[in-house]
Amino acid sequence: MQEIYRKDEIMVERTELDKDTELICHIIKTRKELEFANKNYEFASSDLIDYYIYQIKANQAKLDYLIKLAKRKGLNVNFIKDLEYQFLEQDEEVV
Repeated sequence: MQEIYRKDEIMVERTELDKDTELICHIIKTRKELEFANKNYEFASSDLIDYYIYQIKANQAKLDYLIKLAKRKGLNVNFIKDLEYQFLEQDEEVV
C-alpha cells in the first residue's frame, strides 16, 4: 500500500479588513436571497408556499445574526446599505 502525502500549503492570514469585507459581502448576499424568497413567495403555488416560508425565516435569521456580528465589530450598517446599492449599480452597468 502506497502512502500519499499532501504537499504543505502555506496558510495566508486574513486581515481584519478582509474579514470585514467578507462579512459585508455575506450580508449583501443574504439580503438578496431574502428579497428573492419574498418575491417568489408572493407568486408561489400551494406546493411551494411552505418552502418559501422556510427560506424567508432562514434568511431572516441569518441576516439578523450577520448584522449583529457587524454591529459588534463596529461596522456601520447604513454604510453596508450604501455599498449594496453601489454593487447593484455596478451589476446593472455590466449588463
